[in-house]
Amino acid sequence: MEWVSDAIILGLRPHGESSAIVEVMTPELGRHLGLVKGARSRRWQPVLQPGNSVTVTWRARLESHLGLFAIELERARAARLMESAAGVFGVQIVASHLRYLAEREPHPGLYHAALSLLDNLDNPLQAGALVARFELMLLEELGFGLDLTCCAATGRTDDLVYVSPKSARAVCREAGAPYHDRMLPLPAFLLPDSAAVPDLDAVQQALHLTGHFLNRHVAEPRAEPLATARAQLLERIRPQPA
Repeated sequence: MEWVSDAIILGLRPHGESSAIVEVMTPELGRHLGLVKGARSRRWQPVLQPGNSVTVTWRARLESHLGLFAIELERARAARLMESAAGVFGVQIVASHLRYLAEREPHPGLYHAALSLLDNLDNPLQAGALVARFELMLLEELGFGLDLTCCAATGRTDDLVYVSPKSARAVCREAGAPYHDRMLPLPAFLLPDSAAVPDLDAVQQALHLTGHFLNRHVAEPRAEPLATARAQLLERIRPQPA
């Protein structure tokens, strides 16, 4: 059996003396593992870096086998990502979040969202906003999507400023006001088709919102905590003492 696909390198682990099992994300074949012989040599070191875009050829006798990867570098973005804290944290968050997906299950939307995120990690604030949007999509793909289209209490589609921590549905300002201390703030830039530009407070609120549901529905039930890089990114976008 054989297939060829674009892919993003997510990580690798040593196998034997010189090889490695490489983990990639593809658009149509999902998260996939394969063996790369000689992967720990100097030749392969700059290629098999998390965040790089590659072309992968997978071969195996049976579909259920691990199989062998032949890999060609298409875009070496890893070196640029390593130049900033936002880049380092961003690529770690992408890889760890995609590992919540079942292997070999197609998620083309998440693949392309991951590419967009990796290409736009220029500063912590921008990175935080992109991670929040990526996490919303991840929750949707895992079956725990938030309903941000209308107010859960009134059906209104305007002035949506809260999310119920229980129902994961948006709530308008008027309906949520009596319970505001129990609601999660909904930053405008996360609303469907919103053109709002996120500021520092909005990004922090967004990451708190998505983090709440990721922990509740994904990380805690699986006993697989969210990546420490996520908390480190949050720390980077907090206001620094004068």
